[in-house]
Amino acid sequence: MKKLLFIFLILIVSIKVSAQETQKVWRANFINPGIEYEHTVTSDATFSINIGVGYSGAYPNLSTTSFQSGGLYAIAPFADLQWKQFYNLRKRANQNKVTDDNSGNFISIRFRTRGKSIDDNFIRKANYDFAIGPTWGIQRSFGNFHLLVDIGPQFYFDSNGNSGFWPLMPQINFGFNL
Repeated sequence: MKKLLFIFLILIVSIKVSAQETQKVWRANFINPGIEYEHTVTSDATFSINIGVGYSGAYPNLSTTSFQSGGLYAIAPFADLQWKQFYNLRKRANQNKVTDDNSGNFISIRFRTRGKSIDDNFIRKANYDFAIGPTWGIQRSFGNFHLLVDIGPQFYFDSNGNSGFWPLMPQINFGFNL
């Protein structure tokens, strides 16, 4: 009986531990349409790459146009790379909250690049621009539905050497875990 109880406890602990670790996840995102792959690096860190064609605005110092009625937009291919360090997966698991598909709070380093615009209403000084910076965010999975929100400062620059700083760059994304 003691052996059976010991095996049962080991199984419960191993299930709890596996629920607290990050997972590999493929996603289809919709706000900025893209395919994302989030890869496990450690038990509480992931690296994600999201590639697609999406909507974005104009960076100050990287465009030669002033504000227009209706706002400035560019539709361009992008690559979004992000190292996420989750800091509350174990706490969420201990509170019986969902941790599946990396549902948790994180801090990260985010790198984003845009290619040549497909359509826009302003003139970019270069066809390629980049942004990098730390973020704080949350991501949650509700069944197969995925939601990510993060925010942080960004240093941005283009291939011609123009650059600037934006104090709070938000990201909101939702989609489906594949």
